[in-house]
Amino acid sequence: MSEYKEFKYGWPVVLSSALGIGIGMSPLPFYTIGVFVAPFMKEFGWRVDQIMLALLIFSVTALFTSPLIGYLTDKIGVRKMVLISVITFSFSFMAFSLNNGSSYLYWGLWVLLALFGSGTLPITWTKAVNGWFYKKRGLALGLSLLGTGFFGSFAKIYAAYFIENYNWQTAYIALAMLPLVITLPVAYFFFRSTDDPKVQDKVKRMKQDLPYLNDVAVTAQPGHSLGEAMRDYRFWILAFSFIPISLAIGGPIPNLETILGSKGFELTDAVYIASLIGVSVVIGRLVGGYLLDKLWAPGVSFVIFMIPILACYIFMQASLSFSMAMMAVCIIGVSAGVEYDLMAYLVSRYFGQKNYSAIYGTLYGFFAIGAGFGPYIYARSFTITGSYATIFFYAIFAFIIGAVPLLFLGKYQYD
Repeated sequence: MSEYKEFKYGWPVVLSSALGIGIGMSPLPFYTIGVFVAPFMKEFGWRVDQIMLALLIFSVTALFTSPLIGYLTDKIGVRKMVLISVITFSFSFMAFSLNNGSSYLYWGLWVLLALFGSGTLPITWTKAVNGWFYKKRGLALGLSLLGTGFFGSFAKIYAAYFIENYNWQTAYIALAMLPLVITLPVAYFFFRSTDDPKVQDKVKRMKQDLPYLNDVAVTAQPGHSLGEAMRDYRFWILAFSFIPISLAIGGPIPNLETILGSKGFELTDAVYIASLIGVSVVIGRLVGGYLLDKLWAPGVSFVIFMIPILACYIFMQASLSFSMAMMAVCIIGVSAGVEYDLMAYLVSRYFGQKNYSAIYGTLYGFFAIGAGFGPYIYARSFTITGSYATIFFYAIFAFIIGAVPLLFLGKYQYD
């Protein structure tokens, strides 16, 4: 059990990452957009697919910014990147309060958010986590990504409170303050990678306390270059697989309030049920992280990404009970909880740490394609057909198409 001692040295980075990722660009805008649908439809007369188009624009922008952020992180250092990005992300998100009903301004604000918030994506935070953990890397990544679940649930309710008691503009300002007030001070004092000169004594003590680390690189960080990774068939399996998987999982999450509303649920109940997505993401993070350390990760992923087919079937029904709706939301959440852990874990095991951020950032671009198109495709399908049943039917095939290729990844290249 000595490998659990890795947490004795790496816990500050796990804590910082949990907050940084949980209140960062990945979950905060994505999980809360559904709460703003009703006030935007009421005040501006926008359609749900018009609102969700923003996530497509957002993700296409992230497709180009995430590889750049990964490259810059490897060059200037992960600590400097995250501290700058937390600040720029917060002010970019705060700018959403300036929305005046112009759809072009609204979409432009999403471009701005992707440009200045990408440094808060898991690309940066997980690079440092991987450096502090070896045998318990999967669990450490799972714990680091727990924040998306906790804050995903909290942010929906938090934003809904401000909308109901004040207005949607105040809700955006309140959301944007979270990274400045919570993440920034914690990251400033606790977030450092193993190659940071200020923690070299700590790294030395860790290697003395955990002798097996002397046989692996803690600070040297071997691995593929981005070019070498892109010439490896495994890179393209991951790139291909994450598009349909992220589309099928990411599509329903921002639409949950609308999906549940179409089944007859009142807005208050819909927000409550949708908030369970965060709780189930936490479960997915913990279970997934544990299993990734114990079993072959692609096999674990295949099984977990087959389970949401049941959720698709449930949502295809004409009517839903409260309990069935909760079950479907939780199933999607558990799979979403594994998604980010899996990408970070597989990149570190198949391509190493040397250029981790650049490789992760490039693969995240493919993930962003699915995550960006998904919410819009779900919303557009609803606008055209008046139901989400058709798109959930196609999502079943998306899960199968995305999960099966993962079984061909083969053995790890960097154990």
